[in-house]
Amino acid sequence: MSKWQSERSIHEMLKDTPPLRESSDSITSGTEAKFPTSRSMPFPPAYAPPDVSQNGAGSSTLLRAGSTKIESIKNWSVSTYKCTKQLLYEKLGKSSRTVDTELEAQIEMLRETQRKYAGVLRLSAALAAQLGAAAATQRALGEAFADLAQKSPELQNQFLYNADTQRSLTRNGETLLAALHFFNNSLNTLTNKTMEDTLLTIRQYEAARVEYDAYRSELEASGGNPPELLLASIERHRRHYERLRDDSAVKLQLLHENRVKVMNKQLLLFHNAVSAYFSGNNVALEAAVKHFSVPGVPQHVTHPPALAPHPPPLSSHPPALPPHSPAAATTTRTT
Repeated sequence: MSKWQSERSIHEMLKDTPPLRESSDSITSGTEAKFPTSRSMPFPPAYAPPDVSQNGAGSSTLLRAGSTKIESIKNWSVSTYKCTKQLLYEKLGKSSRTVDTELEAQIEMLRETQRKYAGVLRLSAALAAQLGAAAATQRALGEAFADLAQKSPELQNQFLYNADTQRSLTRNGETLLAALHFFNNSLNTLTNKTMEDTLLTIRQYEAARVEYDAYRSELEASGGNPPELLLASIERHRRHYERLRDDSAVKLQLLHENRVKVMNKQLLLFHNAVSAYFSGNNVALEAAVKHFSVPGVPQHVTHPPALAPHPPPLSSHPPALPPHSPAAATTTRTT
């Protein structure tokens, strides 16, 4: 095909093509069923806009909820700003603070007591861990002595004496560990739960105090003509502060009574159990754990049998034999 014919055919094709506006209309109308435009595209059910005409109450509820959240965020921001400013001014000495001298002294004493009790709990837990390791070693040593007693007839009695001693020490160690675990659990509950509950109320009291002082400082800065809204806020925060102050005082008093009662019992148990164990008085040790109803005590004999008498000291001379034995008679005749 020549060049002229090719150009001719192209021109004929262009003539047969409809105008641009007509072709555009035909494409839109021809593809409308398959590719709907954004105007005719229906909303999915999950994203359908609410019908304001039918759900007027629902839309108004949403608007009220949104405005309530915005108002809460606004109030929180204002209160946080005022409290931060009050704390900063107190540290710089530019603002006064409300102080209850007696209550502040009790709070400081409680925090110091909690720190010291936490130290005692840490040391007591370390003691229990070390005694537990010692008891495990004594148990293994007693088993080793008992095994050697079966394999060494010439030293059987000596090994059995030591095996019985280690077993008795193991039993007493398990009883002491039960008493120590009971002491540690009670001290942990008192320190990390009972005291912490009171300190939680105290932290709320301290936050209420800062908030009350922040509004009080704003009242002092406003001069002699404070707005009614500020006066109402100060009164509301004052009542909240006084209520938490009274709650903190009551909880401190109850905590003091509970602490004295609990520690009196636990310290007596600790003293009796430890002193009885290290003095070798297993009867007193068993009586101590029974008196205080210590849970987890090993279920062995209440009063373990007395240990075998101490073995005679080793000597170069052979031990004396009973007179009625044949060996003794032979020896007598020979002599």
